[in-house]
Amino acid sequence: MPPARQALSDSVYENIKAMVMDHEITPGARVSIEALSRALSVSPTPIREALARLEADGLVVKRPLSGYRTTELLTPQGLEELFEMRQLLEPRAAALAAVNASEDQLDAIERIAEEMHTHPGTAAGRYAAYRGFAALDQRLHDAIARASGRPLLADAVERLHSHLHIFRLSSQLGADDPTLAEHQRVVHAILRRNADRAAEAMAEHLTRSLGRQLSRDEES
Repeated sequence: MPPARQALSDSVYENIKAMVMDHEITPGARVSIEALSRALSVSPTPIREALARLEADGLVVKRPLSGYRTTELLTPQGLEELFEMRQLLEPRAAALAAVNASEDQLDAIERIAEEMHTHPGTAAGRYAAYRGFAALDQRLHDAIARASGRPLLADAVERLHSHLHIFRLSSQLGADDPTLAEHQRVVHAILRRNADRAAEAMAEHLTRSLGRQLSRDEES
């Protein structure tokens, strides 16, 4: 794809994703290609390309004869099931990363963690305000999974795309959100090649993250 067309495709994708994440297109609603084409002043082609990418993200679903719809928000039960899957996969991935990661992979994991500390994405607000933080969150978890040396495990972790679903539920992260400190404990254990501690720190992070999200749901 030529660079100009790729830039347009990426821009349209980010615009529509923001609409979904901010609930401008409400959960479960039909997504009109024609309406989006008019709203964004582009042809239907980049709209269709963006929707295909959002389908891979799990944010829209394509149904026969009825086109695209945004996916429903996770219910508390669905959220618990998502974290149950993460608990099965990610502590093991962290432990294996502590053993198998190359020096280059360790450097990459450390760089992402450091970037998260300097990124102004932990404030509450619209998707544009925390988009970068959400992307870094995914990159860190995916980088740890890839460093496990188990391609099937890494693929399973990446396919969950859990960060988008969780951030879509609530953007109320706040300046005192403990996610960064929890991530740092995972990364430190991996850098020290401590497999048991890496698995323990990841499991603790996931447990606390689920608890925070369920607490936010009860308050909302």
